[in-house]
Amino acid sequence: MSEKINFLIIEETDYKFLYELLLQRKKIVNISHKKMPTYEEHVKFIESEPYSKWYIIQIDDKKIGSIYLTKENEIGIHFFTQYEENERFQNVIKEFFLKEPREKFFMNVSPKNEQYIDLTKKLGFHLVQHTYERDEREIF
Repeated sequence: MSEKINFLIIEETDYKFLYELLLQRKKIVNISHKKMPTYEEHVKFIESEPYSKWYIIQIDDKKIGSIYLTKENEIGIHFFTQYEENERFQNVIKEFFLKEPREKFFMNVSPKNEQYIDLTKKLGFHLVQHTYERDEREIF
């Protein structure tokens, strides 16, 4: 797979694209929200600049997903389903390492997302913690 990978800075014209990407996301990968935000809530989130870096992933002039880096150097990556391939995931992450060099990177992956767990391990990541959540609305 020899694809030209570009990282495009998010612009207002990308908000709809990012929302469509969020709508298509599989439930097993969600770790940051339980219910789907409205489009207006999503725009508000984007405009709050929640990440230190946030890019659209472009392959051969086609927008296929997004990747972000939190202020704690956590990488989040999402592809439209039809573009989600193991080799592509690894190539995009490797290019991202070159674009945004850091001493350390982290990836938060849902424990149900076995594909991404395997891929992050292949990229040299290792497990550093388990995080548990207690949602009072779901207890008892």
